[in-house]
Amino acid sequence: MRRAILEPVGIAVLAKAPIPGLAKTRLIPALGAAGAAALQARLIVSTVETAYAAATGPVTLWVTPDPTHTVFRDVAARFRLSVRRQPDGDLGLRMHAAVAAGPTLVIGTDCPALTSGHLADAAAVLRAGCDAVVIPAEDGGYVLIGVRRPEPAVFAGITWSTDTVMTETRLRLTRLGLTWRELETLWDVDRPEDLVRMKADGRS
Repeated sequence: MRRAILEPVGIAVLAKAPIPGLAKTRLIPALGAAGAAALQARLIVSTVETAYAAATGPVTLWVTPDPTHTVFRDVAARFRLSVRRQPDGDLGLRMHAAVAAGPTLVIGTDCPALTSGHLADAAAVLRAGCDAVVIPAEDGGYVLIGVRRPEPAVFAGITWSTDTVMTETRLRLTRLGLTWRELETLWDVDRPEDLVRMKADGRS
């Protein structure tokens, strides 16, 4: 009996270069600039590992500001993935660029609780015909958004980096008449108290 061929659902990983003073700035008071950058480097590698383990489709690393950073080069060589530079503009414009190729899940590198199983479940939602899928974050944002086709209005005019991002996104999806599903809410690493949670969760 032939196995069914699943529709590819790409994974776009948006990553900021682990440069001291640029990466994980809200964690600098707890870790120092170099420590925050080192954490960012680890999160980039672990996120790409998770994306590849999900095996939903091609993985692309969308980076800023320098695509030649050592961590990006090493990850690209290890996983033989495509590295693209994020375009100028706000987060919405950058995410929209990442979904231009078709069904795509967009994730950052801030959520060590995100597993390959979560990614596989999100891909299954899009394959089932939903227009979008979202994994909310406990802080009011989201750690994953996936769309079947590019929808610029989903990402335009959102007040990013606030606790209203998920609420605004729900309203936007509703107004556009799109079908979507929300999966299990997860937590990300943005504040010093999140480091304690990482340690307690065995992720230090």
